Amino acid sequence: MIVAEFVVVGALLVLAWNAVGTAARQAVALPGIATPEAAPEDTSLADLPSATSQASRGPLPALNLSPAFWRERLAELNRDEAWAVAIQWRVIHSGMDAARAYLETVVLPAIRRAEVGLS
Repeated sequence: MIVAEFVVVGALLVLAWNAVGTAARQAVALPGIATPEAAPEDTSLADLPSATSQASRGPLPALNLSPAFWRERLAELNRDEAWAVAIQWRVIHSGMDAARAYLETVVLPAIRRAEVGLS
């Protein structure tokens, strides 16, 4: 039994190791983020900022400090949270209504019948 447990735990460790390694390889293999674009051969305009070069390479690897970016992300998060709260509210109230209906239609009539039988 102990040997079987070691085999199962070892298999799970190998599976987890492979999953982590695959995820790391996929993150490095993303084009445009992991490898920078080749610099143009003509460097005479190298000191001028290029608006299209940043857009073609993707976002910088740092914290985005743009208020519009965070406003959009937080609005999305708040929408998702409001949706989850609404679902939870409906589930809880449905359960409460079901419990109340069971109490009124099954439990209370049985108690009343029992009380009448005792008198």
